[in-house]
Amino acid sequence: MIDPSRVRMTGPLTPFKGGFAGELARRGYTPNSARQLLRLAAHLSRWLAGEGLGPGDLSPAVVERFFAASPVAGHSNHRTSKALEPLLAYLRGLGAVPPEPTPAPEGPVEELLWRYRRYLTVERGLTPETSRGYVDAVRPFLAGRLSAEGLDLGRLRPADVTAFVVARCPRQARGAAKLTVTALRSLLGFLHLEGEVGQPLAQAVPSVAGWRLAGLPRRLGSGEVARLLASCDRDTANGRRDFAILAALARLGLRRGEVAALALEDIDWRAGEIVVRGKGRRSERLPLPADVGEAIAAYLRRGRPESAEGRVVFVRIKAPHRALSAGGVTMVVAAAARRAGLGTLHAHSLRHTAASETLRAGASLAEVGQLLRHRRAATTAIYAKVDREALRAIARPWPGVAR
Repeated sequence: MIDPSRVRMTGPLTPFKGGFAGELARRGYTPNSARQLLRLAAHLSRWLAGEGLGPGDLSPAVVERFFAASPVAGHSNHRTSKALEPLLAYLRGLGAVPPEPTPAPEGPVEELLWRYRRYLTVERGLTPETSRGYVDAVRPFLAGRLSAEGLDLGRLRPADVTAFVVARCPRQARGAAKLTVTALRSLLGFLHLEGEVGQPLAQAVPSVAGWRLAGLPRRLGSGEVARLLASCDRDTANGRRDFAILAALARLGLRRGEVAALALEDIDWRAGEIVVRGKGRRSERLPLPADVGEAIAAYLRRGRPESAEGRVVFVRIKAPHRALSAGGVTMVVAAAARRAGLGTLHAHSLRHTAASETLRAGASLAEVGQLLRHRRAATTAIYAKVDREALRAIARPWPGVAR
C-alpha cells in the first residue's frame, strides 16, 4: 500500500487522503497508479481552496472547470474528468459530494428512445445489452422522422416504414439487417401501445432475405485450438485467466456473455457442474469437464485478485477489478488468436468448434443441441453439414461420373 504521507496535500480534501489511499489499495491499484491518483487529488484540493470551494461543490461543471483552468502537467492520462472517477466515487460513498446526476435525454428522439429502452428492460425483460442493441438499431428511423416541428409520428404510414427498410438494409450485413427489422417491429409495437401511432405498423416491416443453413459455421481444428490455448502464459495471472476463458468457450460452447456472467456460486465443485445463465434469463446446468475445472481453479487460486469486486469469476486485469464484460471476452479471444497466428477470430467461433468436435466424437444432433442449449432443433441443423464423413456415405454420385 502507498504511504499517504509521501503525497503532500492541502485544501478541503486533506481529511480524505488516508481513506482514499486505503480505498485504492483495496481495489487493487498498483502503488504507482495509486500515487498518481493521490497527486491528482492533491492538485484538485489546492485548486478548490483557491476557488473558495469545498467537496460539496464538486459537480460535473466544477470538475470540467478544474481541468480547463488547471491542466495537470506531466500526467497525460489525467487530463479528463474520467481520471477523477475513483476519487469522486469514494467521496460519493461517504456522502461528501453530491450524487452523480442522471443525464437527461436531449431532444425528442432521445426522450422517446429512453422510454423505449425502459419498456424493453422492465416490461419485456430484455438484458441491458440487448436493449441497447435494439435502441441503436432504430435510432436512425426516428431521426429520419425529426423535423423543425418535432418528432412526426402521427402521419407515419406503412409505405414510410417499408421505404426506410429498403433504403437502409441493403447497406448492412445480413445479421445487422435482421436486427434492424426485428428492432423496428418491436419499436412500432411499442409506439402503437403508447398511442404514438394510430394503427399497428409492425406488419409493414419487410423481412430480410436469407437462406437457412446456406453457410458453414467457422470452426477451428484440434491443432488450432491447442495453439490458441498454448498462446496463454500460465505463469502470469493474465494468462491463467485467459486460458480458463478459452477453455470454457472451446470445451463447453458457451456464449461470450455466459462466460462473463459466470459467478462463483454457479460452480458446483462437488457435483462437477456449472450453472449457465443464457439467453432469455434461462439458467441451465452443464457438466464441468475436468480440464476446464482445473483451468478455472488455477485462476481462482493464483490469478483472481483479492480486490475483485462482486461474485463474478472473471474480472479485469487492471484496477478497479470489476467484472469482465462480454466485449472483454471477445478481446481475450482476439488477442490469443493474434498470438497464435490464427488471424481474426471471434468468440462464437469457439462455440461452433465445441459443437463440431462433439458431433465428430459421435454425439447426435439432438445432443449437440442440448450442449448449446438451443430451443429449436432447426437451430442445430446447420451442424449436420459439418460431419463430412457422414454426408459422404449418403451423397449421390454426380451424373456421368463413376462413384
